Amino acid sequence: MFKTLKNALKTPDVRKRLLYTLLLIVVFRLGCYITVPGVDSIALNDAMSNTQGIAGLIDMISGGAFSRFSVFAMSISPYITASIVIQLLAMIIPSLERLTKEGGEAGRQKINRYTKMLTIVLALVESIGIYFAYQSSGIFVDNSFLTGALVVVGLVAGTSILMWLGDQITNRGVGNGISLLIFIGIISGLPGGVVTLWNLIAANGVFSTTGLLLAIGIVIGAIILVAGVVFVQQAERRIPVQYSKRVVGRKMVGAQNTHIPLKLAMAGVMPVIFASSFMTFPAMIIQIFVPDIASQSGFLAGLYNFSIATSTSNVGIGYSIANALVYLLLILGFTYFYTYATFNPAEVSNNIKKNGGFIPGIRAGKPTTEYLSSIISKLTLFGGMFLAVIAIIPMLLRFTNLNIAFGGTSILIVVGVALETVQQLESLLAMRHYKGFLEK
Repeated sequence: MFKTLKNALKTPDVRKRLLYTLLLIVVFRLGCYITVPGVDSIALNDAMSNTQGIAGLIDMISGGAFSRFSVFAMSISPYITASIVIQLLAMIIPSLERLTKEGGEAGRQKINRYTKMLTIVLALVESIGIYFAYQSSGIFVDNSFLTGALVVVGLVAGTSILMWLGDQITNRGVGNGISLLIFIGIISGLPGGVVTLWNLIAANGVFSTTGLLLAIGIVIGAIILVAGVVFVQQAERRIPVQYSKRVVGRKMVGAQNTHIPLKLAMAGVMPVIFASSFMTFPAMIIQIFVPDIASQSGFLAGLYNFSIATSTSNVGIGYSIANALVYLLLILGFTYFYTYATFNPAEVSNNIKKNGGFIPGIRAGKPTTEYLSSIISKLTLFGGMFLAVIAIIPMLLRFTNLNIAFGGTSILIVVGVALETVQQLESLLAMRHYKGFLEK
């Protein structure tokens, strides 16, 4: 990794991309400290001293921007929700499905445009809900319509700027822009995690042997967890494919032996992100219409507590267990959905057959499709279960006295984005350092 970074800094084009990405990341972090107009900073410190539930989840993704009520307080969560909605609609609307599969670059741009339009709508709804949810907390200078409009416009504008920053990083920088913004928001909590570990070792200036052993255990556990995530993210099943001799034009092409690499976690971390957004979405909608729902009882209050159990332990163990089971099923479902959306066994089988290839021991055509589907199903089941277990572990740790900034979901996102960015950086270097057959 360090060798790759060293080589990237030596290459002018890649170095420019890296510096441009770093510049936009600095802009993102500066924006996290710009408070929305109409907010009373003094009252804000008291009201946001302890963010829990859905507020805590948004605050983690936004890198603390929500607790500061900055223009980037909503982070990129409306865009994630919009992406989920568009991809689900593509499964039931034939025109969107054709646009996704057969539209090419033009179709991808149209889907991206629809996603951005829906993002603005969802950001508007979410910002209104946030305003009404905190209207009674006294963090605004007054409760006038003008103040509310300023807050809503500021939040929506912040999300729009983040979408633009993400696109610029993707097109002119290194890595996926949206993923990198989430990555930077999460790792900004690393200093807080270090402070937490230090407080375990020396609480109030008094050295604690028990705290030291606990801190060492947490660090070792985190290292093992990161190693496991890297192993699963990089693991792949290679399906051998043989191509017989065939005539291409006026030439005879010889037989070739190759393979199809099938990732163990082909969907990456997106199922976890989507499942988290899907679980907290009902709480977000309920809070818009019932701002004081947390202090009430009844069906809506139960649904609200069930929805926020992903990110807090203050709702009771019953809600947390039910939430964990539904969360696990959602992660598995989104893993299968994403895997089969990116890898179609029937299409791969037809391409192999058209090019005169076959999998040793498997007949071409339908048997190949069934064989690939069986392997993909088993790999996806294991990968989905791994993602679900890693994501649910922090929900169990919340019932202890530990307050660790990095949970399983955070580590999955951070490791996944880091690996993806390094791979893209290596591909950029390979393109610029490739030597043709005329070079020696």
